[in-house]
Amino acid sequence: MTERKVRVRFAPSPTGALHIGGVRTALYNYLFARQHNGDLVFRIEDTDSNRFVPGAEEYIIESFKWLGIKFDEGVSFGGNYGPYRQSERRDIYKKYVQILLEAGKAYIAFDTPAELEAKRAEIANFQYDASTRTSMRNSLTLSKEEVDKLIADGEQYVVRFKIEPNEDVHVHDLIRSEVVINSSILDDKVLYKSVDELPTYHLANIVDDHLMEITHVIRGEEWLPSAPLHVLLYRAFGWEDTMPEFAHLPLLLKPDGKGKLSKRDGDRLGFPVFPLEWHDPKTGEVSSGYRESGYLPEAVLNFLALLGWNPGNDQEIMSLDEMVQLFDVHRCSKAGAKFDYVKGIWFNHEYILKMSDEKVAQLFVPILKEHGIEAPMDKVVTVVGLMKGRVNFVKELWELCKFFFVAPLEYEEKTRKKRWKEDSPEMMSKLADLLESLDDFSLENQERVVMKWIEDNGYHTGNIMNAFRLALVGDGIGPHMFDISALLGKDETISRLHKAVERDCFPVFTKDKAQK
Repeated sequence: MTERKVRVRFAPSPTGALHIGGVRTALYNYLFARQHNGDLVFRIEDTDSNRFVPGAEEYIIESFKWLGIKFDEGVSFGGNYGPYRQSERRDIYKKYVQILLEAGKAYIAFDTPAELEAKRAEIANFQYDASTRTSMRNSLTLSKEEVDKLIADGEQYVVRFKIEPNEDVHVHDLIRSEVVINSSILDDKVLYKSVDELPTYHLANIVDDHLMEITHVIRGEEWLPSAPLHVLLYRAFGWEDTMPEFAHLPLLLKPDGKGKLSKRDGDRLGFPVFPLEWHDPKTGEVSSGYRESGYLPEAVLNFLALLGWNPGNDQEIMSLDEMVQLFDVHRCSKAGAKFDYVKGIWFNHEYILKMSDEKVAQLFVPILKEHGIEAPMDKVVTVVGLMKGRVNFVKELWELCKFFFVAPLEYEEKTRKKRWKEDSPEMMSKLADLLESLDDFSLENQERVVMKWIEDNGYHTGNIMNAFRLALVGDGIGPHMFDISALLGKDETISRLHKAVERDCFPVFTKDKAQK
């Protein structure tokens, strides 16, 4: 048999926002496909019409667009194996349901919800299987005439898969090796419902993966208990030779490792669990997203990649291309991965450091505009270069470096009390006169002249420089003083010194007073 082209899929349900665990699954599928020069298919599994949420599909597509995970075919991308929305494949599924029925691999069941509930009350741990189906209302216990009449009369029914008991079902998993489950613990799963003429996930994903020539199914650990059923379905259709290989990824766990990561964990600890901000159309609830929280998409992907997989070396910072080269599904962990959101913040900081000053400046410009600031791009680039190492998110730059664009109207109270001495007004007036005399206001010349002036006059360097900083910044923070003054320029620097002297560095109103 000729080797098949690698084809993998990511198949979310449009039932709400895309969970960050789903993003990781999609990422691993992407890395696997690219590493093997294969295809990544985007499929929408919307067979559960009751759980459909308007806008969810568009949200999922927009999430991947922002993250930079590109699909080769599927919903909104085109391809030769469509349609890629399961709700548009009804007739296809009906054909395969009929094949199973005719082969005696499945049967029709008419049991009502009330009848099933009565059985559960009657039999402890009731399961619809080989031991109970003969006492139920289905095509195995009813005559063909009775079945036909019930269907003709509009009686609702389901189609169940007929599982033979006491068979060891082997599932080869690329992460967990051989998994063996006895068929007796499996129930006769519902494959099709007449009420909406749609299949359940179990039938739909098997048929779709076969027809779309999927070679590897990389999905979450929560689907591992269903894998034996899926193997049996492949056998029932006679597709065992082309059955995809399975890899079941470890769960993303709460930050403390106790249980599966949920949205409530994010709400409680203050981190997003969705890639984009989500507005729930049913409840009106707004959930935070990584994009809106200020994360860089590259940082998010890098962070997620290492939750459950390691590259086999000590490398942590990896581009998407590097991840493609290094990825090995066999190096995925069997155990769940703690969601260390603090590490996610660290990754964002590192990616800001890696990013060029020009690119960070482009991200910072809209924030400046929000505060009414229009500044030359070369100045913004210089400011970013001085300050980006101090932040985890681009949006944090404003509070740290607004003094470069707006003169302080107030002076931080604790710093003023500590750094503004009795002689500071006189010293700052003299410093202003000195700076006024300079024709060369470069950083280097300022520093040389001012430091010599301090030395020649026997002034205390710390007192002078601390008061200088307070006058220009309004606080005790910021980069090297002469970086600040050189960037502000001669006129602005002298103006701020004079204002500080006039006010004696006492604000028009203090932050403390404003809070009161």
